[in-house]
Amino acid sequence: MKVVLATHNPHKVAEFQQIVAQTRPDLEIVGYDGPEPVEDGVTFEENALLKARAASAHTGLPALADDSGICVDVLGGSPGVFSAYWAGQQKDAAANLALLLDQLRDIADEHRAAQFISTIALVTPGGTEHVVVGRWPGRLAHSPAGVGGFGYDPIFIPDAQPDGAVRTVAEFTADEKQAQSHRARAFADLIPLLASL
Repeated sequence: MKVVLATHNPHKVAEFQQIVAQTRPDLEIVGYDGPEPVEDGVTFEENALLKARAASAHTGLPALADDSGICVDVLGGSPGVFSAYWAGQQKDAAANLALLLDQLRDIADEHRAAQFISTIALVTPGGTEHVVVGRWPGRLAHSPAGVGGFGYDPIFIPDAQPDGAVRTVAEFTADEKQAQSHRARAFADLIPLLASL
């Protein structure tokens, strides 16, 4: 079965392909090269549905769309839906990360709780819609570490790591990340819905 992933972000396409390969190898996740809708929703769910509806209408395929970000407790859940644009409309990942670290510069470890949230929408050409949410709790490091992943991965330290390890997601292997991430958690709830297509 072919499902289009409503993103022009090659990192997200690769991440979804890795997750799907581990859980549903019969699914083929293909990238989307159609027009992107304006993401004017104020929640992850609204933006995920906007993107999935547009991709399904454009391709005639079932479409998945992920809207995700990092939510920092001490910032009232921000950057949240603005994670990709935190430092401006240019969507500069390095600038976003640097700005967030600067904003938390004097915040002690016990107040650096955060979570990655992934909201995935599934929209079929017939108009059926489903939304699932995955959460990955943790805290933010004081400086980047690791070379893997993308976005805020170099400063996010997930809770409950094996053997009491303290690593950022950028220090995880790809397999470790795909087994635990917010997207993997959301996708696990999506599998029964995909099976009904």
